[in-house]
Parts: sequence; C-alpha cells; structure tokens
Amino acid sequence: MQPIILFDGDCLFCHASVRWVAARDRKAVFRFASQQSTVGRALLERGNGLAGGTVVLIEDGCYYVKSDAVLRIGRRLVWPWNGLAAAGFLVPRPLRNFVYDQIAVRRHRLIRQHDHCPLPPPELRARFLDELPR
Repeated sequence: MQPIILFDGDCLFCHASVRWVAARDRKAVFRFASQQSTVGRALLERGNGLAGGTVVLIEDGCYYVKSDAVLRIGRRLVWPWNGLAAAGFLVPRPLRNFVYDQIAVRRHRLIRQHDHCPLPPPELRARFLDELPR
C-alpha cells in the first residue's frame, strides 16, 4: 500500500503543503486524504482515534504525526529535501515537535492568498483517496 498523507482540509497552509509535496514527489508515491473526508475520518479511527489537526502519515500500517510525519515525507522527496529530512532526524523529537507546534499555531496566518481552497489540478486530484485502501 502506498503511503497516505492525512491533512487538515480546512487549512489553506495544509492545502499548499499538499501541492508542495506533490510537486517534489516525482515518483507519485504519496496519496492524500483530507482528515474531514469520510476516508480521512475512517483512517484516523483506524489509528486508535488519532485527533485531527496535525499532519498524519500512514506508512506500512504505522501512523506518524507531527515532525516524524514531516521528516518521513521529506525522505521520499527529491534532493535536497530528502537529505534535509534525513538530517532532521538528528534533532531530538521534543525540539522538532516544538518547532512543528509553533508553525501549526501560526499556519492559518501564514497563507492568506485565498478565502477558499483552490481545486487541485486533475493530475493531483487523481492522487486523492475517495475510498479506503484495502
């Protein structure tokens, strides 16, 4: 099963992040689902009721959140992002998660270009999950 990124569908920063990841995911490894979608809610429940509001990566049946998710995503992207992500694991998790939390608190203020989330282009839309993976 391909790795799945669950993102906050109500957050413009998160939508921009999905586009950013997809542009650097040249092998189209990742699939995406909004945490507010039927698929996203079901996958969160499978993860022992994980709360939404943070990025979640589901990879090989394991759930990763916050900086662990971000760095694991980064390791699968093109250079230099994969190298930076690998180096990021050298930073202690509490410090990484502190930085993640600081960005998360400000994420709604970081991107204000639109008052709605633009539709992704068709090639990206095909990577969004409409049903639960088997």
